[in-house]
Amino acid sequence: MITTRLTRQFGLRYPLLNAPMALIAGGRLAAAVTAAGGLGVIGGGYAGTLGAEPLLTAEYALAERTRVGVGFITWALARAPESLAQALELKPACIFLSFTDPGRFTAPILAAKVPLICQAQSLLHVREALAAGADVIVAQGTEAGGHGGARATLPFVPEVADYLAVHSPTTLLLAAGGIGDGRGLAAALMLGADGVVVGTRLWAAVEALTPDAAVARAIHACGDDTVRTTAIDALRGVPWPPEFSFRVLRNPLTAQWDGREHAAEAARGSLRETYQAARLAGNFDVVPPVVGEAVGQISARQPAREILDTMMQVATQCLQRGGTCDLT
Repeated sequence: MITTRLTRQFGLRYPLLNAPMALIAGGRLAAAVTAAGGLGVIGGGYAGTLGAEPLLTAEYALAERTRVGVGFITWALARAPESLAQALELKPACIFLSFTDPGRFTAPILAAKVPLICQAQSLLHVREALAAGADVIVAQGTEAGGHGGARATLPFVPEVADYLAVHSPTTLLLAAGGIGDGRGLAAALMLGADGVVVGTRLWAAVEALTPDAAVARAIHACGDDTVRTTAIDALRGVPWPPEFSFRVLRNPLTAQWDGREHAAEAARGSLRETYQAARLAGNFDVVPPVVGEAVGQISARQPAREILDTMMQVATQCLQRGGTCDLT
């Protein structure tokens, strides 16, 4: 067993959360992560503003009274603030906010005494999260799948750990970005994190909402096959703040627009309907699977419990043996 401030404070067996991946982390995945010993988080995502999103209440019901949290994309939540009130009525284990200053949303969260987790991609974001009253900060590196910033996990996590040690020593720190197995978990703990947030590896879990066809592509891919771009958001007309880009698996659409982000911005929204139809149809030649550099560690679609148990076994071996571990 690995005990950290995270496991003690949240009553967990494993110092691990799943990323609240929009359209992917539903109630079944969150419940499976919690049941395995971590803390499951449902992806509230775009707070219902994107269209054809899973209903938060329906996904929470699928968790079947398991202790889970809810995560939101903060700038989208500003367009549908009622989604936060709805989530708080469910008495979640945490609220997880990502992307842009969380300050305007924290008062009701803190008043409800629900732990607040804020994801950061820079030290400015860390300072904003502390000012907002975050209980936990997630230092997300650019290796992560989906949206993120430019900082790499390896130097960013210890820098945030050092900053918190001086400015807010009681605030917990989680690492995210490229962490897909036990070696990554062990490394994150050595860097000063209290635990990790796992996205890509659990994106391929049996319980995730990820289509089988997308997982099949990921199984045959490696980290070299991902790209970080702003073109996709521009073409589909989703108003992401310019500081965030989107890491996805390369496909014909990304090949067509590779290096043409200014042209994509000029064509903003031109593929909105085409992209939405392709997503509903499962056409991954148009819609690129949303994965990070840890995609090279996916070899099969496995249950979340199996993924987490293996991660913990390998992480424990790494820490006990000073870095050497048996991956068989």
